[in-house]
Amino acid sequence: MAQRILEVRNLKVSFDIHAGEVQAVRGVDFHLDKAETLAIVGESGSGKSVTTKAIMRLLPTPPSRIKEGEILFDGKDLAKISEKEMQKVRGKDISMIFQDPMTSLNPTMKIGKQVMEPLIKHQKLSKADAKARALDILKLVGLPNAEGRFNNYPHQFSGGQRQRIVIATALACDPKVLIADEPTTALDVTIQAQILELMKDLQKKIDTSIIFITHDLGVVANVADRVAVMYGGQIVETGTVDEIFYDPKHPYTWGLLSSMPSLDTSQDMELRAIPGTPPDLIKPPVGDAFARRSDYALQIDFEQEPPWYQVSQTHFVKSWLMDPKAPKVEPPDMVKLKQKDLPGQFDQPRQVEGVSF
Repeated sequence: MAQRILEVRNLKVSFDIHAGEVQAVRGVDFHLDKAETLAIVGESGSGKSVTTKAIMRLLPTPPSRIKEGEILFDGKDLAKISEKEMQKVRGKDISMIFQDPMTSLNPTMKIGKQVMEPLIKHQKLSKADAKARALDILKLVGLPNAEGRFNNYPHQFSGGQRQRIVIATALACDPKVLIADEPTTALDVTIQAQILELMKDLQKKIDTSIIFITHDLGVVANVADRVAVMYGGQIVETGTVDEIFYDPKHPYTWGLLSSMPSLDTSQDMELRAIPGTPPDLIKPPVGDAFARRSDYALQIDFEQEPPWYQVSQTHFVKSWLMDPKAPKVEPPDMVKLKQKDLPGQFDQPRQVEGVSF
C-alpha cells in the first residue's frame, strides 16, 4: 500500500469581507501519497489556490480563516499548529511554486543568494556549503551556465529560466510535498512543455509528491497520476487520469472536457463553452452548486446536496446522476486523447459516506 504523505479532511475556509462571509472552500477531502502527482482542476474561482494556500498557511488572517477541518502532515495538524511551528514546515517539508516567476523572485537579490536562503535557514548549512548545494540544484533544473550566472539578478533571465530558478528554490531542501500553482500559465507553449518535462524528471530523481493546480486539462494528462475536479469550493469528482479523461461521470467534468481543443479541432468547429458563471460563494446555492449551469440537472439537484458515489476503487463522484433511481443520460461527445475501455469495479455505483478521497 502506498505511503500517505498528506491528508486533508473536511477543510472549510472562509473570507470575512464587507459584503459578508465568502465560503471559498466548503468541505474538501483528499489525500496525497508518496511520489504521486495529484492534479486539482477547475475554473478560476473554484477554490483550488485557496485550498493549497491554506495547506501552506499563506492566506492572510484576517480576512481569511480556517473554519473547520484537518490538514494532517507528518503527525501534525497544520491547521492547528502555531505560525512559528509552521515556519519550520514551510519551505523545508512543503514548498510551493507560484504562477508568475517574476513576482516569486526578489528583484533586488541575486538568484544564487535566493536559492541559498532556505538551505541556510532550514538546513543550517554554512555559506560555502549552501553555495555548492545551490549550484548543484540550479544545474539539476537545467539552468544554463549556472556558475557564471549565479550572481545575476532575476531581470537578467528569460521567463522559462526564472521559473527554473523558482523550482530550484522550492526544491532546495528536498521537500516531501511540492505544490505547483499553475506554474506554466505565464510561459509560452514551448517553455511550458520544457518545465512540465523538468518537473516529471525531478520527481523521479528526488521522490517528492506533487499537488499540481491548473485549469488546463491538457497539462493534467501529461503530469498527473490522479485528478480532483473542483467546483464552487468543493471537489465533485476524483479518480485516476484515465478515469477522469475516458470515463468521466460528473456534468462539470463533461463540460471541462468538451471545452478543451484538440489536434482534431477544425477552424470552423465550435468549442462548447459551459454556460453561466460560477456560483456566488457569499450565498452558496442549495443542492448541487453546478445544477444552475447543467443541462443534466434533476429537481433534487436544486434541493439537496448530492452524496459521494463510488464507481471504482479509485473513482468517486458527487452527483445525483449516479443514483440508481436517476434517469440514464449519455454524456456529450467530449474531446478525448484516446479511446480506452475502463472496466469498473462495480456494476452499479454505490453511495459511500465518510470516505477519504
